[in-house]
Amino acid sequence: MFKLIIIAVIVLIALGAVGMYNGLIKLRNLVQEAWRQIDVELKRRHDLIPNLVETVKGYAAHEKGTFEGVMQARSAAMSGGQSPAAAAQSEGMLSQALGRLFAVAEAYPDLKANASFLALQQELTSTEDRIASGRRYYNANVRELNTKVETVPSNFVAGMFNIGREEYFEVEGGEREVPGVSFGSTAPGPAITGPPTTPQDTIPPAPPTA
Repeated sequence: MFKLIIIAVIVLIALGAVGMYNGLIKLRNLVQEAWRQIDVELKRRHDLIPNLVETVKGYAAHEKGTFEGVMQARSAAMSGGQSPAAAAQSEGMLSQALGRLFAVAEAYPDLKANASFLALQQELTSTEDRIASGRRYYNANVRELNTKVETVPSNFVAGMFNIGREEYFEVEGGEREVPGVSFGSTAPGPAITGPPTTPQDTIPPAPPTA
C-alpha cells in the first residue's frame, strides 16, 4: 500500500512537471510570436522614413543635419541581431530624430498641407499605434513568462530545460513623448487603445472676461 502511495505521488509530480513545462513552452512561443509581429511593424516604420525625409527635404533642403540624423538613426535601428532591449534603445533614438524632423516641418505650412506628407504622416502614426499595441502584448507575455521562470515550483522546471527570462521591449518615458512619432503616439490618427474620453475632457474653455 505504501509503495502504491509513493508511486501515485511520483506520478502526480511528473504530471505536474509536464504541465509546467508545457505552460512555459507555450509562453515562450507567445513571446517569440509577439516579437515577430513587432519586428514587422518596425520594418514598415523604417521603410516609410526615406520618403518622409525626401518630402520634407523638398521644402527645407538646408536642414541637412536633421536629415542626416534621421537616416543615421534609421540605419542604427535597422542593424540586425539586436535584442529587444537594444532595439528599444535604437528605436527610441530614431523617435527623437523623427521628432526633430517634424519640428522642422512645423515651420512650413505648405509642407504640412502637402498630400504626400500628410499620407506619410498618417501611415507613420498608424504604424506607431500598432507598435505600441504590439509592445504592450509582447511585454505582458514576457512578464508572465519571467514570473514563472522566477517562482517556485515552475522555476525548477525552467532550470532543468534551460528556459530563461526574456527581455522587455520598453522605450524610455521621455523618448515616448516625441511629438507625432512616439510609441505612445499622440499625433492625429486612429487611436487603438486608451481610456474613453470623459466629459471633463471635452469642456470648452471659458470665454474671456470683459
